[in-house]
Amino acid sequence: MRGRPNEDLPFAMQRLVPFLARVTRRPALLLFPAAAAAALWGFIEIADEVLEGESEAIDRALILALRSATDPSDPIGPAWFEEMMRDFTALGGMAVLVLMVLAAAGYLLLVGKLRTALLVVVSSTGGILLSSMLKFGFDRPRPDLVSHGSVVYTASFPSGHSMMAATVYLTLGALLASVEPDNRVRIYLLTLAVVLTVLVGISRVYLGVHWPTDVLAGWTAGATWALSLASLSLWLEKRHPEGGGSGH
Repeated sequence: MRGRPNEDLPFAMQRLVPFLARVTRRPALLLFPAAAAAALWGFIEIADEVLEGESEAIDRALILALRSATDPSDPIGPAWFEEMMRDFTALGGMAVLVLMVLAAAGYLLLVGKLRTALLVVVSSTGGILLSSMLKFGFDRPRPDLVSHGSVVYTASFPSGHSMMAATVYLTLGALLASVEPDNRVRIYLLTLAVVLTVLVGISRVYLGVHWPTDVLAGWTAGATWALSLASLSLWLEKRHPEGGGSGH
């Protein structure tokens, strides 16, 4: 009935309402860890499918769907589109990502965010090591159905470009969004990070250097790593706020 006192609410509801109020004020505190857990679950499921050979049929079908039916060495689309895909794949290349990380870390140091700068560097360095270990552990051969449209040096699973793009772009997007008060800007930053990550992954399949499940695994592994460190950053910021500006 209208006007009943709060003590008429179930005990669990009385505890839930303040919790939801806190989460609503800082939604990233709940969103980032939940997203990291979902990404980790996704990686485990994909890895299981690959190890059991259950992804082979769809992997082959998707790669061939992006190639000319009469000439598998020729990707679909005009020459300018193929060149654009090479540009997109470069966004996940080591040189570009290192420059992005150094630029972001330099900016954070200039505004007095030493801890956040350190987390960006740790996230990127750790992502490289994790990617290398996963590649060594799974040791999956590269696709052999089509000619490669990009030079490759390492094993196939997970996609290093996809994983590192997710690690770097999602880390930067999540950290910037966590300190941005405007919801529209937060959404823009996270959307931009996701779009860049997706473009890198799609280009790897289009160029024939990765199976689609390699890319999915790279996305989920990179997202797990990036969102876990973003969650750590938020937790640290809540317990020990990091001041900005000179002298603080």
